[in-house]
Amino acid sequence: MSEQPILRLEQVHKSFRSPDGRVEIPVLQGVSLTVAAGETLAVVGPSGSGKSTLLSLMGALDVPDSGRVLLDGRDLAGLSESERARVRSRRVGFVFQFHHLLPQCSVWENVLVPTLALGRGAAVAGAEARARRLLERVGLGDRLGHRPAELSGGECLRAAVARALINRPALLLADEPTGSLDTESAERLAELLVSVNREEQVSLVVVTHSASLAARLDRRTELRGGVLES
Repeated sequence: MSEQPILRLEQVHKSFRSPDGRVEIPVLQGVSLTVAAGETLAVVGPSGSGKSTLLSLMGALDVPDSGRVLLDGRDLAGLSESERARVRSRRVGFVFQFHHLLPQCSVWENVLVPTLALGRGAAVAGAEARARRLLERVGLGDRLGHRPAELSGGECLRAAVARALINRPALLLADEPTGSLDTESAERLAELLVSVNREEQVSLVVVTHSASLAARLDRRTELRGGVLES
């Protein structure tokens, strides 16, 4: 691992307004952490503790009320929305509890969707071949032409991992990736996430309730009441 962290959070605070707009609800309160290049980190904690909000800030989907989120040394809050969109498409991959594959597209087409944000030319040279290789890597080499409805839940999530990796991100964020799977499929997906971390040299941050998945990662931290506890 390099000494320069890929991701750094410094005293991050985030609140949201109640539905009626009268009350400000604190979600994250002074969260600080670093993620080294190539590291794997599990973020655990009870429901409502702010885990998904934390992941959204890490992935440039949102910005903090105060504090800093630095990816590759760049303060994400200082970027325009279009610049953050470029960061998301080029430097971050996302895997969610539900796969969010496009039902009308084949698995292979779904994996290629993130490359559309890069435009044409050199940026996407070899993308089709890489999509095939990734699908073979996640055990779906014989399912390229299948649509999501023709796959199991575990297979769809493995396809989502391939999709998240297609643009060669530096950071892979997974939000409860095994939460909707049976035990066998969950173990297979957990093993896949750890192995692609090594093979793709991608930093991995996983929000999870699974003690089994958390135990596979380099480091574990707990979020309670918006406060991070190592």
